[in-house]
Amino acid sequence: MTIPPPAEWAPHAAVWIGFPSHAELWAEDLDQAREEVIAFARAVHADGRGERVILVAADAEAAQAAQEMAGDAAEVLIQPFGDIWLRDTAPIVTGDGTARDFRFNGWGGKYDLEGDDTIGARLGASRELPTETGDWILEGGAIDGDGTGLVVTTEQCLLNPNRNPELTREEIEHRLRDDLGFSRVLWLGEGLKADHTDGHVDNLARFVAPGRLAIPEPAENDPNWQVYQLAAKRAAEEGVEVVRLPSPGRVLRDEEIVPASYMNFYIGNAAVVVPVYGAPNDEAAVRAIQALFPDRAVVGLRADAILTGGGSFHCISQQIPA
Repeated sequence: MTIPPPAEWAPHAAVWIGFPSHAELWAEDLDQAREEVIAFARAVHADGRGERVILVAADAEAAQAAQEMAGDAAEVLIQPFGDIWLRDTAPIVTGDGTARDFRFNGWGGKYDLEGDDTIGARLGASRELPTETGDWILEGGAIDGDGTGLVVTTEQCLLNPNRNPELTREEIEHRLRDDLGFSRVLWLGEGLKADHTDGHVDNLARFVAPGRLAIPEPAENDPNWQVYQLAAKRAAEEGVEVVRLPSPGRVLRDEEIVPASYMNFYIGNAAVVVPVYGAPNDEAAVRAIQALFPDRAVVGLRADAILTGGGSFHCISQQIPA
């Protein structure tokens, strides 16, 4: 019987964090994205009070830059990859210490980048973890568990025909149970607008305690107000306690809506790191999340350049349970 992954607030031995390595993908945002990633790594390391930070770089040039920028706050591992979204491509480590890798198809065929489909097995091997690969497509950002066997996801992503068109809802639930030990699935509907992941739940709803799910409260003129309200309604109907957190509201880049979310926070051993965007609710979001994690320092860090690639701090990290 598979033991489900520990909740993210359980102790970590280490964390993998992707370091921007391909100038052609990041263009003029490369330098700022690297600075934001290093600030995140330092916050997680927390001057040695946090977990071991492993920056994963795709090549020697990026590795040298990462080590020079991070200093003693992180070690650097060279493993070729397409891009930094290790939440989706690194293995998920279950409660029995097995690294569970899954097939990856570039978020439904949108971004086919060399190395992304094999980085999971290679990272598991780098830690000498027993690694098993599931025969279906699953990205880590599509699910979030509370450590008790309850997992939340969205229909938009896991039932999307561009992932596993041959699998029914019931078959996906069986695979989540067999491969990851989840005994109960909370299905939400749609994810955020303009999210190229097709509704990853880590931008929408996050467990903050067993059976307790954080979901944004819509801001004024919020493009996702219906998404948030329907998610909260469905979670409550399924008996899950819902806590509402601020939303950044409408965030634009080049006059286009982007999937900015405070929900993309990372829960480390010593710190919770929250992406902020220069939005009116930035400080309120950090205070609200601090109230949920009184035993950790909650830090708000800008993630504007990382967001140009489509995600934030949770998306570029994958914890290794202690």
